[in-house]
Amino acid sequence: MKKTETPRKTLAAGIARALKRLHYPLDVMLLCVRWYVAYSLSLRNLEEMMAERGIEVDHSTVHRWVIKLVPLFEKTFRKHKQPVGKSWRMDETYIKVKGQWKYLYRAVDKAGKTIDFLFRAKRDKVAARRFFEKSIAQNGVPETITIDKSGSNLAALHAVNAERETPITIRQVKYLNNVVEQDHRAIKRITRPMLGFKDFRCARIILSGIEVMHMIRKGQLKTEDGTHPSAAEQFYSMVM
Repeated sequence: MKKTETPRKTLAAGIARALKRLHYPLDVMLLCVRWYVAYSLSLRNLEEMMAERGIEVDHSTVHRWVIKLVPLFEKTFRKHKQPVGKSWRMDETYIKVKGQWKYLYRAVDKAGKTIDFLFRAKRDKVAARRFFEKSIAQNGVPETITIDKSGSNLAALHAVNAERETPITIRQVKYLNNVVEQDHRAIKRITRPMLGFKDFRCARIILSGIEVMHMIRKGQLKTEDGTHPSAAEQFYSMVM
């Protein structure tokens, strides 16, 4: 396979520093990272796919690339994320780490655009409040938030409203939350071949990469010239 390398001198400073001690061709590393967070693939799948292309890379090496690069991609994405709507739908889904269930808090607006996400070890008022505060800090204050019948989510929103002059309207209407419950499936579809995570920190980083790629596919990354590049092109644009 012919390798066309992206010149490292053209990289954003943070990405360039992260890649300083990684000696594989840049295009190979970026391709592996993108495929891992974009498609239902295991690390061993990627190792085999690279071998078919004449590239020898161990699955553990691909894992290191993911852990090193994804936080930088997320940071860049958040700087260029499209604004979201004022009507939010919030829910949490389960992710297994070391054989135990952990909790991925997520919210979308009524159009299905991702508001934010937060991975927590516990499902309680503290975790829910942290999610709401993070989401508001990143995206502004919503007019309404729709939740399920979870008492901890309701208590967290009451705590948030207690510190506001104009409270956020809270709705507990199950059918209105279908949009976020359906959106969970896109994330779970990618994590399924991973067969659970071995480490909470790594799980958090990988999930953030999956979420970022999912948002890119939904058109949530601002483009400077108003064009509509592919999801892959948008992903690679965050490197330069």
